[in-house]
Amino acid sequence: MTQKFLSAAKYYGQLVLGPPGAGKTTYCNEMSKVLRKIGRKVIIVNLDPANDNITYKADVDIRDLVILEEVMDQYNLGPNGALLYCMEYLEKNIDWLLNLIKGEHSANFIFDLPGQVELYCHHEALSNILTKLVTEVKLQMCIVHLIDSHNCTDAGKFIAALMLSLSAMLKIGLPHVNLLTKVDLLRRHSDKLEFGIDFYTEVLDLNYLLDSLDGGIFTKKYKKLNEALISIIEDYSLVSFQLVDIYNEKSLIKVKNIIDKANGFVFKSEEGRHINSMLACAMGVTDKDSFDNF
Repeated sequence: MTQKFLSAAKYYGQLVLGPPGAGKTTYCNEMSKVLRKIGRKVIIVNLDPANDNITYKADVDIRDLVILEEVMDQYNLGPNGALLYCMEYLEKNIDWLLNLIKGEHSANFIFDLPGQVELYCHHEALSNILTKLVTEVKLQMCIVHLIDSHNCTDAGKFIAALMLSLSAMLKIGLPHVNLLTKVDLLRRHSDKLEFGIDFYTEVLDLNYLLDSLDGGIFTKKYKKLNEALISIIEDYSLVSFQLVDIYNEKSLIKVKNIIDKANGFVFKSEEGRHINSMLACAMGVTDKDSFDNF
């Protein structure tokens, strides 16, 4: 019976991406608390060798395999070059990571990834690592991409954030959940928003953003480029955002439900969901996960 259970066990995970300062490490810490509170087994994997300000206890830490500072000293590299080396080193020694993960059955994995956007927009090492996790461990994952909501206060920054999210979605062939973080600060500066918050979360008619760009020489020169970028975003119709207050438990529960649908965890029956309840499947809500039961 035990062997049958293990062979049927599923691995579910969320890969936390985003630019530096978006709140990735804080999110990993707070989301792990929420998942543990509802009775889930959580494994936090730190894959950022430059993360020296971890607020959680990493169950798996890339720094046990390779140390960024030693790479910088040994190969005379700067921080970015050393980080790329570390990810390539992990790719070559991927069995180290796979063996640690394979022993953890029926767990929810949270991967804290580096903030350098070139790793998931241009470089191949991270994509190859994720492919190994999916194909060899059968890890059902989704990307959780964090963007600082401060970008909503500036049309140019918001267009750049949209392009970054779209690039990550196209580069990494996994379900994506895009989050706008630090909404508590956004509320304080809501007067700086030119549109209602739904405009930014649902990514509505982006042509309005063109009129919001500064009318300087630089903007006029690149008007056609901005129009083309907006057209690309709207043509794919992939990018939308969910607001999240990382320190608000109820907000994190809403995000958790979205992630459960994205990585397939909602279809597990172990948490007391009625198997025939299609509504529960669609909404990603179970009795045990209900925020009202906390």
